[in-house]
Amino acid sequence: MYAIVKTGGKQYKVAPGDKINIEKLDAQVGDKVELPAICIVDGDKVEADPAKAAATKVTAVVIEQFKGEKQLVFKFKKRKNYKKLRGHRQQLTRVEIESVGSAKAAKAKKPAAKKAAPKKAEAEAEAKEDKTASADAE
Repeated sequence: MYAIVKTGGKQYKVAPGDKINIEKLDAQVGDKVELPAICIVDGDKVEADPAKAAATKVTAVVIEQFKGEKQLVFKFKKRKNYKKLRGHRQQLTRVEIESVGSAKAAKAKKPAAKKAAPKKAEAEAEAKEDKTASADAE
């Protein structure tokens, strides 16, 4: 499963576990951020509808904030004795994609796990009651 996310005016193809460099985000190292998805591909199923893709959560963890490579900006006009050399280093954020999945699926899975645990506890309690009842009967 992978997604196309949009951030910093650019689009990136991401899958869980990918590390990408994006334009600087206002987040501390270790913070979790959500990136807006514009397309989701899950095997044979492709969801390109922006409304449905926006409901999908793409979560990432900020690894570091850093400066990119220096980009040289050279301005020149021939026969005018005009030359300017400037440099620029873009502020970047390296993030690791943690998960690509729908918000509905994530919410549906969490309550199901919580409900299964009490059923086990109830079954164990009933088993103990049956043992004590059979011991009392003997």
